[in-house]
Amino acid sequence: MPALRMPRSSSNDLAALSGKVAVVTGAARGIGRATALSLARHGTDLILLDIDEPPLRDLADEIGADHAIARRVDVSDFAQVQAAVDEGVARFGGIDLVLANAGMASYGSLGVVDPAAFARVVDVNLTGIFHTFRAALPSVIERKGYILVVSSAAAFVPLLGHSPYNASKAAVDHLASSLRAEIGYRGVAVGSAHMLFIDTPLVQDASADLPSFFDALDELPAPMRAIISVDDCAAAMTRGLARRSRRVYVPSWVALAAWLKPVLASRIMDKVYAGIAERHLDRVDAEVAALHRFTSARNVASGNLPAGPISEQ
Repeated sequence: MPALRMPRSSSNDLAALSGKVAVVTGAARGIGRATALSLARHGTDLILLDIDEPPLRDLADEIGADHAIARRVDVSDFAQVQAAVDEGVARFGGIDLVLANAGMASYGSLGVVDPAAFARVVDVNLTGIFHTFRAALPSVIERKGYILVVSSAAAFVPLLGHSPYNASKAAVDHLASSLRAEIGYRGVAVGSAHMLFIDTPLVQDASADLPSFFDALDELPAPMRAIISVDDCAAAMTRGLARRSRRVYVPSWVALAAWLKPVLASRIMDKVYAGIAERHLDRVDAEVAALHRFTSARNVASGNLPAGPISEQ
């Protein structure tokens, strides 16, 4: 897949980040890590949360103890999130920015995916987002801050074989709209971020585990299957946080997919999806069966989801 470059932010935009305090979930790797480093370079103090502790600690050490604290947190456990956020408020005095980024994906079509895997993806990707902003909300309201929740282009275009991810990201998009409707009048801005394929561990692991899924993607137009560098995505996220953007699209043309969502859910597209599913979905499910797990090995190692055999259907 081709790489795609993203525009950079102006220094005037990013000056707004200096002296702010941000919560970043999913901070240990990928988009969370790259955005946390970008924020730190622009003078933001950081409360870093992730379930994968070793790389999280490495990130905090790289930023420095004066400007970052790191806590191992399972975002599906509200008590853990609240305790970490409260510690960050006590340390830095409050919270101005929230990047609710923690997320995961499962493998397999809806006919084979384990129900526990489906539930875990929704719990992390949707309930975890709610837990993150809910824990930070009193301080964010006090400071009239900004909350950016990470959805996906999958909220608009379904990825075959990743339906729990698709559904959770569509729900996150509407959750952001609901939150904005409820607290916008209090001076808090709320945004949602929608990305295509970013060169993160999630995409790297899926590419290694499920080659047939990426064969299916090769039937899409080239811009829709481009792999975007994590640093370019972090630049867009950083710009969105500085500007308090309503929507962050990576790349920017994903905005078109948002506007065309009714078309993408039409009977015309049903025929397109049916053809792709007929050619590739059984192969994807066979690859999942051979893995004996419903998610990446990295997620299994971090405790996000246990490995297990595929149940007979």
